[in-house]
Amino acid sequence: MTRFTLVFTLLVVLSVPAFSQEEKDEGVQITVYNNDLAVVKDRRKMEIPEGVGKVEFTDVATRIDATSVRFESLTDPNTSVLEQNYEYDLVGPSKLLEKYIDEQVRLFTKDGELHEGKLLSQAEGQIVLQEEEDGQIKIVTGGENIYRVELMSLPEGLITRPTLVWETRSEKGGEQLCQVSYMTNGIGWSADYLAVVNEDDTGLDLTGWVTLDNQSGATYEQAKLKLIAGDVQRVQERGVQKMRAFAMEDSVAAAPPQFEEKSFFEYHLYTLQRPTTIKQAQTKQVQLLSADDVKGEKTYTYNGSRNGEKVEVKMKFKNSEENNMGMPLPGGKVRAFKMDSDGSLEFVGEDRIDHTPRQEEVELKLGNAFDIVGERKQTDHKTIVQNRINEDSYEIELRNRKKDEAVTIRVEEPVWGDWEVIQSSEKPQTEDANTLYFEVDVPADTVKTVTYTVRTKR
Repeated sequence: MTRFTLVFTLLVVLSVPAFSQEEKDEGVQITVYNNDLAVVKDRRKMEIPEGVGKVEFTDVATRIDATSVRFESLTDPNTSVLEQNYEYDLVGPSKLLEKYIDEQVRLFTKDGELHEGKLLSQAEGQIVLQEEEDGQIKIVTGGENIYRVELMSLPEGLITRPTLVWETRSEKGGEQLCQVSYMTNGIGWSADYLAVVNEDDTGLDLTGWVTLDNQSGATYEQAKLKLIAGDVQRVQERGVQKMRAFAMEDSVAAAPPQFEEKSFFEYHLYTLQRPTTIKQAQTKQVQLLSADDVKGEKTYTYNGSRNGEKVEVKMKFKNSEENNMGMPLPGGKVRAFKMDSDGSLEFVGEDRIDHTPRQEEVELKLGNAFDIVGERKQTDHKTIVQNRINEDSYEIELRNRKKDEAVTIRVEEPVWGDWEVIQSSEKPQTEDANTLYFEVDVPADTVKTVTYTVRTKR
């Protein structure tokens, strides 16, 4: 019986409509990509002036790509944008005074003096006033010297939040339901996994989490959230950037009822049926998957040319339906734990996996074995034909210091060119054109030696 539970995974492509055509409600949908990118689709009711007029769209992300904005009136498709400005130079003390030139102001300095008059200029820390009574010009040092400024009224045109300002044309005018979409940087997601290895190291329980990090400069209230893991190509001014992505397979583990799943293009689209709020400067985690009793295997690998005497410890399992899994796994960090005899979980290592399709094997390197040691040395070298054919002999000593446990160690050896093993104490096997390996059984508390000779033609 399959016990894999898909808790949360959502994919979409940029061309997917923000909402279904039947929906006519306000709301936000955000599609988040792996590498510091999101697409925001925002529906709001807005007052659109009849004819040509000005419309402000506030509360957009401060890290918006203003060139990616798309406006659409769902009420009146003939409403169009003639001109767009992104106002991001937000109001502050300096900006406020700039907009108050030729108006009356009152300045209070730290020494208790009051300076009152028409503001003529403010620049480089100096404020120039003209007194109302006698027209005298007064220069006041600004900055920390001033502790209070009083304005008679607020000037027009102040921007207190990042705002898109449009010049629109509409035949109807009035309240319209509008849909605005744009791309923004500053928000991304990653996958993190927790694996709990069972008592005899023959399997594990796996839990996956999505971690969202929002530094985009906006909060997305009660938003529909979707995620894409994939190699999505983006053209940059200086070269081409590919964002890591992962196309979903045709068959995945069944989604629970609270998720709507469907195929779309070369992806599978999952939509969470409840909204979620993603706050600015917030890290949010949502469970991605949960799989119990995943059959696995602890393995040992020795590569003396790369790791000296260290023997690597790995955990392998297959991402298949038969193994209580069977969904494409987004790349991310996997932290492994094992339960001690007192019931506490102890950390035993971590590794990072790439995007892994269903039916593929997952391999986690968790560390190096404490009680198993390898030693590699070359014992002979012969030149058969000068600069063409060589014969090299090697000796690999494997020392298993575990008192009560026999182990199988995979011994990997690098080879190059046109090669052939002409002698070996163990059966040679091939992984690829440049990797030779032996599967060596080493009894408990025993030393075993592997020897081989390889002939290489150049």
